[in-house]
Amino acid sequence: MTKAVIKLTSIEDVKEFVKKANTLDYDVDLSLGKYTVDAKSIMGIFSLDLSRDIELTIHSDNSDFLDDIADFVVKK
Repeated sequence: MTKAVIKLTSIEDVKEFVKKANTLDYDVDLSLGKYTVDAKSIMGIFSLDLSRDIELTIHSDNSDFLDDIADFVVKK
């Protein structure tokens, strides 16, 4: 499992992030406070407060996804 903090500031950011997340064969989640949503769900992501940093959890030891979304990563 790998964790990082990301920032999605626009609708285009969310679309691009979900597109990349949906190519994965393992689960990825986004958490903000007590809420956790599937990172492959555009509706789930829009239910979060996108003005804040969001914790990304990758349920795999493969960290290539972080390279793919490097533009969104605030902190690894």
